[in-house]
Amino acid sequence: VQLQASGGGLVQPGGSLKLSCAASGFILDDYAIGWFRQAPGKEREEVLCVSSSDLYHGDFERGRFLITRDDVKNEVYLQMNRLNAEDTAVYYCAAGSGKCSDYPEGQGINYWGEGTQVTVSS
Repeated sequence: VQLQASGGGLVQPGGSLKLSCAASGFILDDYAIGWFRQAPGKEREEVLCVSSSDLYHGDFERGRFLITRDDVKNEVYLQMNRLNAEDTAVYYCAAGSGKCSDYPEGQGINYWGEGTQVTVSS
């Protein structure tokens, strides 16, 4: 069972970036899938989570972060728009059986992928 996040990089303020999370060994559609981030010196923060039963949206401007999935590719994506310096962090995808509400801030979630660095800077 493995999750692999990719797509991070350097982006200018106001720009967009799309992160990918590829799963192997299990079917993403059967799980709650979340995106989390952690900036240096800060606590881990839940960005978005989606399951067949619920959706969690972090404390961000609506529409700035969007989660989508491709069940054929068994991948989930995080589209990030209007990025600013405060969005600089390592971003992680994670999967857990059940609902998003079962894993507040990712606590107890079953599987974590390696993070991908997102840096917003001019």
